[in-house]
Amino acid sequence: MALFRFPLLLFLSSLLLRVALCEIDCEELPKDVCAFSIAASGKRCLLETYARGDGKVEYQCRTSEVIVETMADYIETDQCVKACGVDRNSVGISSDALLEPHFTAKLCSPPCYQKCPNIIDLYFNLAAGEGAFLPDLCDAARTNPHRSLIQLMSSGAAPGPITSGDLSTPSIVAPASAPM
Repeated sequence: MALFRFPLLLFLSSLLLRVALCEIDCEELPKDVCAFSIAASGKRCLLETYARGDGKVEYQCRTSEVIVETMADYIETDQCVKACGVDRNSVGISSDALLEPHFTAKLCSPPCYQKCPNIIDLYFNLAAGEGAFLPDLCDAARTNPHRSLIQLMSSGAAPGPITSGDLSTPSIVAPASAPM
């Protein structure tokens, strides 16, 4: 029995040391706080599934290659998870959620958009990857939810009208990170 206690004690003390030093390691996070967390390295944590040898599927927290430039050592609050309508049990992350009017409404709501910069940064960059600008999607969601879906499905914001003096092809540039 003593042989079992020593490795457990060693593991728990290393975990407590990391917590005391505020160093988050995605691989050591429990699944219920993995999603929307950021490791000490500044990389996002991602919940993944794997099949055990007996065929059962389990969850594990992994470090992604996505770097958050403005934050590190961060576990998203339950208040932000609720306010933004995200699910910590989501495996992976996708821009598909932006196609759901209910989700976009919660994401763009003041309790989320103004108080949860980690989640907003994530979805800002996901929208930009689709050629859309999250603030424009939020404006469209508030005024005309159907239009915001069309905008995203058409791979982003449509260019403005071309004046007679400007016949060149307009370009749209999305910022690298969300506004704070």
